Amino acid sequence: MDIRHFRYFLAVARQRNFTRAAEQLGIAPPTLSRQIQDMESELGTRLFNRHQRDVSLTEAGVALMPEADAAVRQFEAAQNNARRAGRGDIGHIELGYVASAVYSGLLQKQVQAFTREYPDVSVSVCESPMAALPAMVLDGRYDVGYVRSPMTLPDGLEAVRLDAEGFVLAVSGESWLSRLPMISPRQLQDETFILPEQISGTLQVAAEGGFAPKLGAQPGGLVAVLALVSLGQGVAVVPESVVGHVGLPGVWYRQIDGCEASSWLSLIYRRFEKSAAVGRYIEQIRCRSELARDGRQR
Repeated sequence: MDIRHFRYFLAVARQRNFTRAAEQLGIAPPTLSRQIQDMESELGTRLFNRHQRDVSLTEAGVALMPEADAAVRQFEAAQNNARRAGRGDIGHIELGYVASAVYSGLLQKQVQAFTREYPDVSVSVCESPMAALPAMVLDGRYDVGYVRSPMTLPDGLEAVRLDAEGFVLAVSGESWLSRLPMISPRQLQDETFILPEQISGTLQVAAEGGFAPKLGAQPGGLVAVLALVSLGQGVAVVPESVVGHVGLPGVWYRQIDGCEASSWLSLIYRRFEKSAAVGRYIEQIRCRSELARDGRQR
């Protein structure tokens, strides 16, 4: 027997008539009758009592009916789930991110928009050091990752460019710089720079000020960077999205006069991604990014 026999059996059991059941199934009544007989022969028992105009279930038929119904439902569910997984409607995504993706609100907005549209795709998120994220995506520990660009990616990874933002200077409340409403890059030539994971802002500010920066510690995430600033160990050039989102005692944020430096978040992913669910996520982020870019250009 196969699942087809269960479907035939259920049709006859519900219609209580071979002719009506055959019409429902789209087959000839003799074919249906022969299939039921084959089924009864294999089981070694009759499933139906045949009457002149209709049929009724035997005790064996009554016992088989709920099991046959469950088997057909499970079979159809398995087929449906396979199709949905192939389309990317169900699945799982492992996502890594750097802290500034959360401070900007971009991570929350994009993940929530995706899960609203694809509620049966689960998304697990985890903060990771930015330097480690590309390798973790490449070797499959994460499916996608949010990093702060510009950065060089290894072969095998691609990136979708997302929102760009400028930089601000984080200074200690004890520093003379905290008393200035606006800071010129030239005023920073004697300062020690605590380095965030993305150092391009620091280097660009120093270049605009015409000096080689004095580099301090690079402790990791932005909170660790700001902690060293609060201890008076230096200043830090950080993404402006931290303002209003990360407040540490003793840390002040100041605009950098004439600073044209900027960075942007990127979604990184494997070039030849095989998961349909991950592909759905990448495509949605790419489309939304292109729409936002087109809107700004208009």
